[in-house]
Amino acid sequence: MGDPLLARLRLGGVPVADYADGSALDPALVPRPYLHPVRTLGGVVVSDARPPDHPWHLGLGVAVPDVDGANLWGGPTYVRGTGYVAREDHGRIVHTGFDELDDAGFVERLHWLGAHGALLLTERRRVHVRPADGGWELEIVTDLTNAAGRTLRLGSPATNGRAGAGYGGLFWRLPPAGEVRVRTADSAGEQAVHDSVAPWLAWTDGAVTLVLAGTGADPWFVRVADYPGVGLQLAARDPLLVPPGRTITRGLRALVADGVLGEHVARSWADAAAVPAPR
Repeated sequence: MGDPLLARLRLGGVPVADYADGSALDPALVPRPYLHPVRTLGGVVVSDARPPDHPWHLGLGVAVPDVDGANLWGGPTYVRGTGYVAREDHGRIVHTGFDELDDAGFVERLHWLGAHGALLLTERRRVHVRPADGGWELEIVTDLTNAAGRTLRLGSPATNGRAGAGYGGLFWRLPPAGEVRVRTADSAGEQAVHDSVAPWLAWTDGAVTLVLAGTGADPWFVRVADYPGVGLQLAARDPLLVPPGRTITRGLRALVADGVLGEHVARSWADAAAVPAPR
């Protein structure tokens, strides 16, 4: 049974994404709201949640492995010199209300809580869907504000010693697929695209195509061989220090299409869908 819904997004009456509550998840998974299933207009599901290999991966959403020592990603925590360790350091991300809500999207308020319930961050999350040539467009923007009264260190396994594992921030777990092709305008393949800074990234498995446009500031995070997933790295190499009261903003737009789109289509859409630079 899936998590209770907070919202169902539709275009022309067609459901394209569900927004799950996630509050009843096991604490080790970091309970939090997330988008799943996300679908093409043809009904193909392009997200995955609680897969056996990483059950804390929850569709498309926002999560950070290390918020000043609190695990707000889920699963084991990466410890420098030791590796991944099961710890009782998991927090939760709590839906506190909608400021706007309709079939095309919402503006949501959330609280990021530490392992013992202390408020670390407040979030304003904006999610909207709209028609687009070749498919439909999804936009998700997050404003994270330090509410802890001290400087917060946002980190990742990479900042704690595991090179290349800077995941954290906006992340999209994709469903199992056959032959996957991932590319940017200048590179192709998992190794070349991962950790690159490019204005757009295209992912296709022959049945569907996703074209993602980020802020252009954070490197891409890409996994194909181990599991299918893509995101933007908030702390790719160094921790992100957020002073008290400071807000950081990150955003992602995605073109969701049935079939295979040519590079010229991806490039044209991405040029028009540029996300404002982060602050």
